[in-house]
Amino acid sequence: MNIKALGLAALVVSAAYAAPDPNFHIYLAFGQSNMEGQGNIEQQDKSVDKRFQMMATVDNCNGRKLGTWNDAIPPLANCASKLGPSDYFGRTMIEKVDESIKVGVIVVAVAGCDIGLFSKDNYRNYTGGQSWYTDRVNAYGGNPYGRLIEMAKKAQQDGVIKGIIFHQGETNAGDGNWPNNVKKVYDNIISDLGLGSDIPFLAGEVLRSGSSAGANNNIAKLPQLSKNFYVVSSEGFNQALGDGQNVHFTSQEYREFGKRYAEKMIEVLGDKLKPANSGSNDPVPESSAAATPVSSAATTPVSSASVAPVSSSSSGHGFDWGNMDWGNTGNGESNINPPVATGDSTQAISGSVVSVKAASFNVFDMQGRYLGFVKLTSDAHVSEVLKARFHKSGIYLVKRGNFMKRVVVR
Repeated sequence: MNIKALGLAALVVSAAYAAPDPNFHIYLAFGQSNMEGQGNIEQQDKSVDKRFQMMATVDNCNGRKLGTWNDAIPPLANCASKLGPSDYFGRTMIEKVDESIKVGVIVVAVAGCDIGLFSKDNYRNYTGGQSWYTDRVNAYGGNPYGRLIEMAKKAQQDGVIKGIIFHQGETNAGDGNWPNNVKKVYDNIISDLGLGSDIPFLAGEVLRSGSSAGANNNIAKLPQLSKNFYVVSSEGFNQALGDGQNVHFTSQEYREFGKRYAEKMIEVLGDKLKPANSGSNDPVPESSAAATPVSSAATTPVSSASVAPVSSSSSGHGFDWGNMDWGNTGNGESNINPPVATGDSTQAISGSVVSVKAASFNVFDMQGRYLGFVKLTSDAHVSEVLKARFHKSGIYLVKRGNFMKRVVVR
């Protein structure tokens, strides 16, 4: 690839792959039947502010295509679900936050499931059962955890993941290992999505008067495992849904439960819910960053063999680029600072960055696909940072504002 081709790639990245909208707040929701939602959908539930969106996590449910954003009209989890806590969680969030904020939810829930179904590695041991159960699992591609991560990575191209809401535990009411297993799922989510260390995880209590009330003993232990874990109370919910199971809430209780989740999330996030400056060129906050795109086929950067050698130079611009190790190989191929635009549309974009000791940079592959972001200091070994972040060798475009640089990772 010559300098003009590289410059064109830079232009494509700048024009078509802008950073995700920091004012689109996304929340993940997962669990079993109560997160699925078992309440009857009534007339008051059938209209919703367009600021509240849901990403379809199953294909062709109510005409929604997998991985698309839609108005958050229930059901949100799958075709077998009804009204659940995520419905009024989202509605309350948009009511309470600034009107410039949009809210999106990604709901993956399977009635009757063990927490093991959300195990990254051992989920297959929990996919068997009666046909109604396997149908729900198969609607998520046979791997609900994998589907949650797949959809979350897709959503990270659009907005910022702010938190997680969770309702599960009835099936594991007598399992003393359940709290630790929940923590493992949370840790995997944070790792697989490249999220920050401050993502809140809200776990709702089960029905206190229900047949699985003992699960609340496990749920109460969660905050001991992480500073990010919080419990949402089910106190006062005692009108069990008349389905004979004595574990589900009524529609009105689901509405109230969703409000309680939202109120807790607002309490926990505080100023992090304030609208961001939409005109900023800075990368999106850490909690939104995508570790890799959804499919592995789309993640592999172009081989370094396809890029012609180009000499490197120092750029300055207030950030001590001269001391940064950009991963030059010493084998006739090095990295570049973008040349100054001269009116030729094939030239790479030039620009500046703020004068800082450390900064965050958006990262793209050579096809212009957004991969996520990295934080770099002025003495960073950039190629090593990228290798540790994305676990692949190849050619990356590192961008902040109008500054862009090619980095070879071997």
